[in-house]
This record gives sequence, structure tokens and C-alpha cells, in this order.
Amino acid sequence: MASKTSSGGHHPAGNLRRVKVIIPALNEEDSIGKVVRALPDDFVSEVIVVSNGSADATELNAAEAGATVLCEPKKGYGWACMKGIEYLEADPPDVVVFLDGDYSDHPEEVVQVAGPVVDGEADFVIGSRVGGVSEPGALLPQARVGNWFACTVIRLVSGVRFTDLGPFRAIRYEHLLAMDMQEMTFGWTVEMQIKAVRTGLRCREVPVSYRKRVGESKVTGTFSGTVRASARILWLLGKYALARRPL
Repeated sequence: MASKTSSGGHHPAGNLRRVKVIIPALNEEDSIGKVVRALPDDFVSEVIVVSNGSADATELNAAEAGATVLCEPKKGYGWACMKGIEYLEADPPDVVVFLDGDYSDHPEEVVQVAGPVVDGEADFVIGSRVGGVSEPGALLPQARVGNWFACTVIRLVSGVRFTDLGPFRAIRYEHLLAMDMQEMTFGWTVEMQIKAVRTGLRCREVPVSYRKRVGESKVTGTFSGTVRASARILWLLGKYALARRPL
């Protein structure tokens, strides 16, 4: 990695020592380099940026910042994540972190998000924007309402309380593979949370900071994106609520 950012002295404990970060990205040329460079290279062993059909300089800027760059032409957040997961098979890490490429999260907080997994205290950790400090206007009203509703349904379906569907999350690699993720669009995070609970993983949330993203959101930044994402998430929640079966 090109980044020389330090994690401030945190050293992985136990047998979990390799952390790799997957960043799905679509036309994030103005932010992707900042995200990659802000990840501490004494904590993260590799950053994989998966371009999901970007038509700008996202791929070039990610590579210049020190990331491994992959391309996934099938449109969908989940497809991009799966491309990164497939890449990891050749050199598996202990812990996988997912992070957006818009610089709304604080990448250096990867230590707080992945730390409980690295230290063997949890199997799955979500960075909660609701529980942390958000810059005014960063977490849009429609995102707050959608988070609250989805997390309420997840609690009713699974019995576990989450506060956020935040994309900044960490999980043990072996558990991620065992999930057999199927949702390739907007419901990726929801499916992961439900499956984490139903498969008995030790789940935890940690507060993370949140700021206004660079550029406009492809989901909550537009009316059509919000409607499509909401419809897909509702369908997924309904599917698991009605099924009431092991995944």
C-alpha cells in the first residue's frame, strides 16, 4: 500500500492478524484516493477497490493510492462485494472489512470497527453511524428513517437489536464464506445482519464518525434510488420474516 497512515499502535492479538478491506466503488474519482490513503497500513494488509462499472478515473486513482483494483461489470453493490470476496480466495485474510468509497466514513476508524474481531471478542461488527458523531446533514432523513424501520423489523425477525445498516463493517473471513450471500443489490447489508444472527455469530456495534460524502449518493441522494433501495430492502425483510427458517 502507498499509504503511510498509522493506526496509533494497535497490534492485532491472538491468531487473527491479517485484515483486508473491500471497497465497492462507482464513479468515486474524487474520493477513492482519500479513502485508500486514510487506511492505516500497519493494520490493513491489503485494500481491494472493486469498480462497479465506473466511467471516470476511479480505477486509476485507486491504483495510484496503492489499492488492488478489480472490475465488476454487473451492476449492484452485492456483485461488487462478491467480486472482492472471490479475489480473496487466493490469499485468504483472517478478517474482512467492508467500507464505502465516498469518504463519508472515517477510514482510520477501521481499528475500532475491526478491532473486536481481530482481538477475538466478536465475529461480526457494524460501525454504527447512529451511535457515533455525525456531521450535520451527513445522514439524510430518509436514511435515518429507513435504518430505523429496517432495524426494527430485523429485531422482530431475529430478536437482536441493531441501530444501523451501516456499510462500514468487519467479519471473520470464514464466517463470511459460510453465509453464502445471495442478495446482490441494495439488501446486501440487511441479509448479512440477519444471517449473522441466525448462524449464531457474536455480533457487536461500535460507534463511528460520519461526514457528508464527496459527491451525490447513488441511493439516498436521488428519489428513484431511495425508492428502489427501500423496495428491495422491504422485500428482503418480508422474505425472511415470513420464512422463519434457518438460513
